[in-house]
Amino acid sequence: MKIVIVGAGEVGSHLARMLSGTGHDITVVDSDAKQLEAVADVSDVVTIEGDPTTFQSLKRASARKADLMIAVHQQENINILAAMLAKQLGAKKAIARIDNKEYLEPANKEVFVGMGIDYLFHPEMTAAQEVIKLLGHTSITEYVDFSGGRMSLVVFRLAAASPLVGHTMLEIAPDPSALYYRIVAIAREDQTLIPHGGDMALAGDTVYVVTSQEFVNEVQELSGQANVEIKNMMILGGSRIGVQIATALQDHIDIKLVEYNPEEAYRLAEVLDKTLIINADGRNTDAMMEEGINRMDAFVAVTSRSETNILTAMLAKKLGVKKVIAEVENLNYITLAESIGIDTVINKKLLTASNIFRFTMNTDVQAVKCLTGTDAEVLEFVVKPGSVATRVPIRELDFPVAATIGGIVRGEQVLMAVGDTQIAAYDRVVVFTKPEAKGVVGKFFN
Repeated sequence: MKIVIVGAGEVGSHLARMLSGTGHDITVVDSDAKQLEAVADVSDVVTIEGDPTTFQSLKRASARKADLMIAVHQQENINILAAMLAKQLGAKKAIARIDNKEYLEPANKEVFVGMGIDYLFHPEMTAAQEVIKLLGHTSITEYVDFSGGRMSLVVFRLAAASPLVGHTMLEIAPDPSALYYRIVAIAREDQTLIPHGGDMALAGDTVYVVTSQEFVNEVQELSGQANVEIKNMMILGGSRIGVQIATALQDHIDIKLVEYNPEEAYRLAEVLDKTLIINADGRNTDAMMEEGINRMDAFVAVTSRSETNILTAMLAKKLGVKKVIAEVENLNYITLAESIGIDTVINKKLLTASNIFRFTMNTDVQAVKCLTGTDAEVLEFVVKPGSVATRVPIRELDFPVAATIGGIVRGEQVLMAVGDTQIAAYDRVVVFTKPEAKGVVGKFFN
């Protein structure tokens, strides 16, 4: 696939690095020579230095031959114009990152479709929605819905009190067909395991479980942690993510938002009428104690600095806050943040990759989730008639050892995938895969 990426910043660089090893022909366009040089150092791509909103630069990047144009520049107007021009030049599909959530309203999205832009995505809105969802499940570190909400991937860290700890997969599920959930992966230290019968669950493991929507509450009890109702919370950082979280929740729970910049704090006080805005430095432990961080049910750190978010989240966790979430944009810090006890880490690059990656696959992929704390991904496929997966039961598929089929949605019915399960045409199949199998699993369903 010929892919043109506009923007060599953090998001564009991450996408280039992620996609360059999958056989695609990738060109990155940006006017910043230093950023282009950095991208070229970490990925196998062609770089074009120039203004991506000009026909000249887009023609040099062969945008007219592009199967996919991805505009992820830091400036929204550049993304919109570049995507629109590329589509007019002949690009088959154009998608653009935006910052204005107004553009995502149904009537407004139609305007962009008319301009030739096939898909818009707003990383900050997606991140805020992720946080809001997780605040409803305090014992869960990650939560993803598939097939219109009928199937869910639930991720949690095993406490010593978990009924799973000390048991092998065979002991947990002697008859897998009788279970309402399926453990598809275990993350332990810096390794991700696809578990088999003799593998044992240990305290501290991060466990990835597929289940139907109706059993999510039962599954989260397996973590050994109690689910807590959030009545009050503190948000550190008046970023777009912080503002969207506060806007969505301020009618339902008590919120304090701490913002370092005094002018920004005054502005937020006018926008968030039911949120208490505090002008303070979140790195000042005394100030945070004075504002009652130790009495909060939840703490969310979403400043622009990963280091600040990690340090304040550590403080909140040490003081007994029940649910702690931190935005960590430096990918190298994610494992560190999780290892020191932060409940959930969110990362806009991974969220953006999840939004975009499905457009790069030839198979009919309905959804992709790039997971934090692991390089593995969860994909949802729609099974084509006559595909390999429909010919024999799962145990005879010779499925890659670095991947596993978690569950199947057939109409309104949700099935846990076991060896005897026979996949049918038009089933929706949720697959957990490590990077080495990512390019292979789609062939079973195409």
